[in-house]
Amino acid sequence: QLPLRRKLGDEYQVVSTSASGGGLPPPRAAPRGKRQRFVDKNGRCNVQHGNLGGETSRYLSDLFTTLVDLKWRWNLFIFILTYTVAWLFMASMWWVIAYMRGDLNKAHDDSYTPCVANVYNFPSAFLFFIETEATIGYGYRYITDKCPEGIILFLFQSILGSIVDAFLIGCMFIKMSQPKKRAETLMFSEHAAISMRDGKLTLMFRVGNLRNSHMVSAQIRCKLLKSRQTPEGEFLPLDQLELDVGFSTGADQLFLVSPLTICHVIDAKSPFYDLSQRSMQTEQFEIVVILEGIVETTGMTCQARTSYTEDEVLWGHRFFPVISLEEGFFKVDYSQFHATFEVPTPPYSVKEQEEMLLMSSPLIAPAVSNSKERNNSVECLDGLDEVGTKLPSKLQKITGREDFPKKLLRMSSTTSEKAYSMGDLPMKLQRISSVPGNSEEKLVSKTTKMMSDPISQSVADLPPKLQKLSGGGRMEGNLPPKLRKMNSDRFT
Repeated sequence: QLPLRRKLGDEYQVVSTSASGGGLPPPRAAPRGKRQRFVDKNGRCNVQHGNLGGETSRYLSDLFTTLVDLKWRWNLFIFILTYTVAWLFMASMWWVIAYMRGDLNKAHDDSYTPCVANVYNFPSAFLFFIETEATIGYGYRYITDKCPEGIILFLFQSILGSIVDAFLIGCMFIKMSQPKKRAETLMFSEHAAISMRDGKLTLMFRVGNLRNSHMVSAQIRCKLLKSRQTPEGEFLPLDQLELDVGFSTGADQLFLVSPLTICHVIDAKSPFYDLSQRSMQTEQFEIVVILEGIVETTGMTCQARTSYTEDEVLWGHRFFPVISLEEGFFKVDYSQFHATFEVPTPPYSVKEQEEMLLMSSPLIAPAVSNSKERNNSVECLDGLDEVGTKLPSKLQKITGREDFPKKLLRMSSTTSEKAYSMGDLPMKLQRISSVPGNSEEKLVSKTTKMMSDPISQSVADLPPKLQKLSGGGRMEGNLPPKLRKMNSDRFT
C-alpha cells in the first residue's frame, strides 16, 4: 500500500491506496500539532541556550546589558533590593561609629560633642543617612568636627551613592527607552502571496508604519530557513539562504511613509526556482523578515521581525490597495492591510515554465538536429583516428599527414550544416542562393581543391624510389603486390 497525505484545513488525512484500488477505509491521522517556528510573528526567536557550563560567567562581565535584557519584574526587584541593602548597610556603619564612640549613652549630655548630633539609636542613624543621601538636610542631625572617621564615611557614602544611582537609574532609563516598543507600531501582513507581477512570478508581503514619525534609513532583509542535505551527506537543519528583495537595485532601502509591498522575484537565482503550487503542500520552510531603521525621535536603531511559514504563503493571491486620494491628502485604510484576493496564476514553478517554453519554441528542433550531426561527425573522426593508429608505420608514412581524414570530414560536416541552414531560410533567400555560380559552388570547388592538396603533398613527401614508381599518377598500379594488398585491406 502507498500512503498519501492530503491537507484538509489545518489537519492532514492519511489516505491508503493499493494496486487493486480496494482496501480498508483510510484511517484518519491525529490532528497535526502547531508548526514549530524559529521566529514568532511578534519577532521573538524561539531559541534557548543550554549546557553553557563555565560560560555563564560571561553574563557577569557585561552586567549592565544583562540587567537591561531582564524582564521588568526582575528589573524592579533588583532596583528595590539594591537600594534597600545599600541604605541598610550605610545606616549600620553610622550606628557602629556612634556605638564605638559612646555617643548613644551620652547623646542627651549638653556638654558632650558626639560624632553625629541627635543620633540615639539605629532608626535615628538610618534617618540621618537618608537625609544625607537624598540631600534633604532638615538641620536637626549633622556631623561635627570632632569625628574624622565620620567625615571619611561621609565621603565614601557620597561616592557609593553616586555609583549606585548612575547604574540603576541608567539601567531603568535604557529599559524604558528601548526601541522594542517602537517595533510594535511597525506592521507586517499576516500572509505572504505569490502571483505574477510584471510578467514574473513574485513573492510579496506588505509592511507598514502606524506612526507619523519616520523610520530613518529603513532597510529590509529576508532569510529563508530550510533544512537541506549537502552532497557530502551533512544535514543542515536550519540552513539560512538570502532572498533578494532589491539589494542589487536599491529597492531594499525603504521610504516607509505609507504601506509598501516588498517583492522577491523568483528566477533562476532564487531558492524558490523549483517551487510550484503542488510542491508547496510538501515543502517545509520559513521566511524570516527583518526590518531595521533609526527611530526619528530618539536616534536609536530599531529592528522589527516576523516570519512566514509555508502555510502562510498564499499561491495566486494579491494584496488589496490601501491608499486612496482624498481632498488634499492621501488616506491609508489599514482595515484592508492584510486582505488579499485571488488572481490567475500558473500553478507551475519557474523552472517548469522555462522548460515548457523551450519545448514549444520552433527554434529548438534545428538546434537539436545540428548538435546530433556534429556529434556524428566527431564520432566519425574518432573512428578514423582509431583506424589510422592500427596501420603499420610504413603505411602511415605513405599516407602522409595524419590529420588528412579529419580535415576532410570537418569540411564535409561544415558543408552539410550550411546546406541544412539554407533549408531554414525564407523562400526568397533560398532562390537567391540557388543561382548558378553562387557562393555554394565556389565553396564546393574550394573544398575539392583543399582535398586534392594533401594528396599531392603526400606524394611529394614519398621517398624517391616510391615517387618513381608512382610516375605522378595513381600509386596503386605501380606498387608491389604486398603493398597493394595492404592498401586494399585498409580502404576496404
